[in-house]
Amino acid sequence: MTTITETAKAFFEACETGKGWAACSAYCAPNATFASQAEPLADVKTLEGYVEWMKGLLTFIPNGRYVLKSFATDAERGSVCAYAVFQGTHSAEGGPMAPTGKSTSSDYVYWIEFENGKIRHMTKIWHAVWAMRELGWMA
Repeated sequence: MTTITETAKAFFEACETGKGWAACSAYCAPNATFASQAEPLADVKTLEGYVEWMKGLLTFIPNGRYVLKSFATDAERGSVCAYAVFQGTHSAEGGPMAPTGKSTSSDYVYWIEFENGKIRHMTKIWHAVWAMRELGWMA
């Protein structure tokens, strides 16, 4: 039987490398929800929407990658937390403006909640303004 830790790790890898919903959906409940207080994600309410947003982000930040700093399972509460740093350079067309050639190194946390062995909700904690400034998207 697959543990929530194994499921979360597989989902995290697929999501963070831009594989999209086709690769991530197997780990998730059909109507998995998403929340974030980060401005670029304010209107994203489904996990499918977020995974596809990440896939799109990696089209104009093609060297986007993560450095995983911590990964912890809370079996009692049926959740997993992943802390990582996203790194990348806006070097391709797309996004809010023409390529800036600027890079970011941006901390974020995923809180992933499970039900019946599948991801039912994920919250992303991220200081988006910091990343957007580093990328040259805002003053």
